[in-house]
Amino acid sequence: MGKSRKSLAFAMAGVCLSIVLMMCFPIQADEFTKKDLDRWQKEFITVVAEGEKLFHSSSLGKNKVSCDQCHPNGANTHPETYPKFQTQLGRVALLRDMIEWCIENPVRGEHLEPDSPKMRALEAYIQSQRKGIPMNYGKH
Repeated sequence: MGKSRKSLAFAMAGVCLSIVLMMCFPIQADEFTKKDLDRWQKEFITVVAEGEKLFHSSSLGKNKVSCDQCHPNGANTHPETYPKFQTQLGRVALLRDMIEWCIENPVRGEHLEPDSPKMRALEAYIQSQRKGIPMNYGKH
């Protein structure tokens, strides 16, 4: 048997073995305890509440403007449509890119790092306002 035929035979044997193992030991999702789920829900609610506080506060900028002056209750932010092309940025943007643009421009605030607690809270609050709306990224 030639070298390439041996390699092919080993590859096929490996595929067959993988299939047999998957059938014998199916992959299962992690199981979470009620305690885990309760803790995670509490953490989520805490972050969303912080985001709501920031969204309705003028503390993010220097000109007393708050997010809710343009976006009452996050109503017209449409997080389910991101990523999408944004003319303000001239490129495809994520929701956090637009949050940052709004903070730096209309609100006249300081830059927020994408992974900062304030950015995470704002993003969580905005997304929570559209719970149940199907994702429709790229839509304007």
